[in-house]
Amino acid sequence: MAELETYKGYYLWRYVPSLAAAVIFLILFLLATLFHSWKIWKTRTVFCIVFAIGGLFEVIGFGARASAHSRTGSVLTFSIQNVFILLGPTLFAATVYMTLGRIIRSIRAEQSSVVRVDWLTKIFVTGDVLSFLLQGTGAGIMATGSNASLGQDITMVGLVVQVVMFILFIITAIIFQVRMHRYPTRQAFDIDLPWKKHLYTLYAVSSLILVRSIFRVVEYAMGQDGYPLTHEWTLYIFDAVLMFGAMVIYGVFFPSELRVERPKSVESGGMALGGAEGV
Repeated sequence: MAELETYKGYYLWRYVPSLAAAVIFLILFLLATLFHSWKIWKTRTVFCIVFAIGGLFEVIGFGARASAHSRTGSVLTFSIQNVFILLGPTLFAATVYMTLGRIIRSIRAEQSSVVRVDWLTKIFVTGDVLSFLLQGTGAGIMATGSNASLGQDITMVGLVVQVVMFILFIITAIIFQVRMHRYPTRQAFDIDLPWKKHLYTLYAVSSLILVRSIFRVVEYAMGQDGYPLTHEWTLYIFDAVLMFGAMVIYGVFFPSELRVERPKSVESGGMALGGAEGV
C-alpha cells in the first residue's frame, strides 16, 4: 500500500495522490490531444498547435501524477506533475488570444477592435508568456522543498497576471462584439464565416480557464496547509475537469473556418485583391 514519503525530511505531498484519478485524466487528455492534433493536421490550422501542446503538457503532468502514487518522496516526479499541470492552461490561453485576432481579421472588422489588431495578440500573448515564466519559475522553486513558500508566492503572482489578462481579454472581446452589432462589416454576414460561434467559444473556454486560475490563486494563497493543497478532489474539480472541458469545447467548435485574407498585388493594374490564406 502506498504511503507518504519524505524528501530530505520534507513532505512534498499532503496526501497520497490517487492513481485511478490520475490515470483517468491521463487517458482523457491524451484522447483530447490526439483529437486536436488530428483536426490541426486535417484542416492545416497551424496556429492551434500551441493548444495541442498544452494538451500534451496535461498528459505528461497526469502521467507523472500517476507515477507519484507510489513515489511520493521523488522530487523529480513531484516537479514534473506540478509544472506541466500548472502550465498547460497557459498554452490554451495563448491560442485563445490568437483566435480573437483571427476572428477580427477574417471579417475585416479591425476598426471595431479596442486595441489595434496588430498589437492585440502581441499584448495578450506577451502577458501570457510572462505568466508562463513566473508560474514555471515558481513551480521549479517549489520542487526544491526548502523554498516552497517563495515558489508559491512567485507562482501566485504568475496566476494573478493570467487572471488580470483574461479579464481584460474578455472585456476586449465583449466591446468588439457590441461594436460589431452596431456597425457590422459586409463579411460579418458571410454564412461561411460563423464568427459569432467562435466568439462564444472563446467566452466559454476563457471562462473555464479564468475560474481555474482563480482557484489556483486561492490554492496558493491559503498555503501548504490550506484546504485545497491538502484535499486532492479540489484539483480535479477546479482544474482537471475544467481544462478537459475547455479542450472538448475548443475541439468541437474548432476555428478552422477562420481564414485571414491578405491583399495580393496585381501586376497589371497595381490593385489589391483579397486572397484567402488557408492557415
